Amino acid sequence: MGTRQGSPLERYSGMAMAGAAVVIRRYSTSFGLACRLLGPQKRADIENLYALVRIADEAVDGAAAEAGLSVDAVLAQLGRLEEEAMAALAAGYSTNPVVHAFALTARRAGIGADLIEPFFASMRRDCDPRAHSEDSLGAYIYGSAEVVGLMCLRVFLTGLTVLPAESAVLEESARRLGAAFQKVNFLRDLGQDGEELGRRYFPGVEPSSITEEQKGILLADLQTDLDAALPGLRLLPGTSRRAVALAHALFSELAARIAACPTEVLVTTRIRVPTHVKLRLAAGVLAGAGPAFAHDGARSAAGFEGRAA
Repeated sequence: MGTRQGSPLERYSGMAMAGAAVVIRRYSTSFGLACRLLGPQKRADIENLYALVRIADEAVDGAAAEAGLSVDAVLAQLGRLEEEAMAALAAGYSTNPVVHAFALTARRAGIGADLIEPFFASMRRDCDPRAHSEDSLGAYIYGSAEVVGLMCLRVFLTGLTVLPAESAVLEESARRLGAAFQKVNFLRDLGQDGEELGRRYFPGVEPSSITEEQKGILLADLQTDLDAALPGLRLLPGTSRRAVALAHALFSELAARIAACPTEVLVTTRIRVPTHVKLRLAAGVLAGAGPAFAHDGARSAAGFEGRAA
């Protein structure tokens, strides 16, 4: 056996982060591709966040039920996971490697209960079979997606000083982008969410019989979110802007494919972006093409102080 390098905590943290990186590769080729455009530290931090978010999401999306857990047992698992996350945030350590990796990033980026608690509240809401109202859907999207955007933003801005005038723009954009991503996922997962999980996210919309008119209204709404995310996206520094720009482009492509897909097909087929299209979009982002890079000549670079890697 070779000589072990680093302190026990360093070795353990390295293992936890390596495990977190596996989660994004196994569960999301789109976000995984976008993360590859980040610098090493930012990429590791986003992977750490994604791992905990995805583990919680999988618990309510069928993995726990398939293992034989009741709804009450799933809720108990979520409660314990939230408690572990908050405890690790305070202590800087967890025996759960995914939680430990998350806590490393959360402590570094200033992510606290204000974002963690709404996320777990939305995860618990997925265990509730009641259809959403407009108010409950807004609260659900905030907790399940907008706060994740805000977590990522805190990672992107770690070590930087942001002018107050730009901070509000960045936060609004992070929330709107998270909301848009969630709404795209609602539409692409209509069949599974409605038939397999019994969920009704869109008030007044029956997943199995959604009309073209309803689909068009929902797509117009999420396009408004995608457009509203651009001002803050353009303010992001360095590799962070490229990575988020690619995620924006990938989900915009997904939305366009959903728009072109007949509703009777949409409810039985999960729409995907082919690999060659993803690579084309990535090449465009690397070349500085697309709406995220518009108005670069007028873009303020004075809003950030510090290292923008």
